[in-house]
Amino acid sequence: MNSIPELGKEELIDLLNRCWMTHDGVWFYHCFQEFGIEKANRLNKAAIKSLAPIEIERIRQALGIDEKIGHFQALKEFFERATPLFIPSFMNVSMSFPRKNVLHWAFEPNQCFAFKGIKRIGAIDQYECGVIYRLACWFDSLGLQYGIMPSIDKCQMLVGGTCSGDFEFIFP
Repeated sequence: MNSIPELGKEELIDLLNRCWMTHDGVWFYHCFQEFGIEKANRLNKAAIKSLAPIEIERIRQALGIDEKIGHFQALKEFFERATPLFIPSFMNVSMSFPRKNVLHWAFEPNQCFAFKGIKRIGAIDQYECGVIYRLACWFDSLGLQYGIMPSIDKCQMLVGGTCSGDFEFIFP
């Protein structure tokens, strides 16, 4: 039997995220097959919302962040440190902070991993985006106030082949 190969940090993060996202996709597929798209969407969002506070707490512990995120610079630093752990390159999305209090996301055209998977199972026309919803739930778990433009209900890639938008944060 061979020993476990030495993986670099990026390779390990990629492997673990691919396994997690595959599990998530297969779970969604089986919910869709068993219950239909409406219940699969509802269960997916419930699972994401329940998981977010646990993820955020684990991220905070792993990064050694105890203080409340009470201003934009703290959010930016937190997100920039967490992003390499949870948003690897295969997800085909870029995240940036183009101006104060704004986080911008942009997927490569027709390359969102969730869009491709949900399209493959034949449910893209009724899929409610779980990817951006996950980020929103993270921000909720951090106790942040924000607005999202555009709305994240339906898959944006279905209509125009692109998905991009902004979280605009409100700090006291």
